[in-house]
Amino acid sequence: QLQLVESGGGLVQAGGSLRLSCAASGRTLNVYTLGWFRQAPGKEREFVACINWNGANTSYADSVKGRFTVSRDHAKNTMYLQTNSLKPEDTAVYYCAKSRLYGTTCYRAIGEYDSWGQGTQVTVSS
Repeated sequence: QLQLVESGGGLVQAGGSLRLSCAASGRTLNVYTLGWFRQAPGKEREFVACINWNGANTSYADSVKGRFTVSRDHAKNTMYLQTNSLKPEDTAVYYCAKSRLYGTTCYRAIGEYDSWGQGTQVTVSS
């Protein structure tokens, strides 16, 4: 059974960086699109970034474009999110997810994903 586990979150000052990881066990992720989403208190879960199966296609929310970078390592069955120039509005629980379908395309909609991790908290202080 697939299990996704996020890590790397924490408390950081504005302008700082964090590297989030999403490690999978129980099933290979290599043929699927993977996504990062986040949810702030009182707000809906929103798309952050995605990467298709071979890393050739990526997509980012406008709010993080140019500051965040998504990548993946097939050998480690792991996806990463490098977050730079963090802002207080980036504070949220960050979740990783696996797509329902084989990942030739990068998907931005929550409904395209069927497996989720438990989340990792990112807090950015001003």
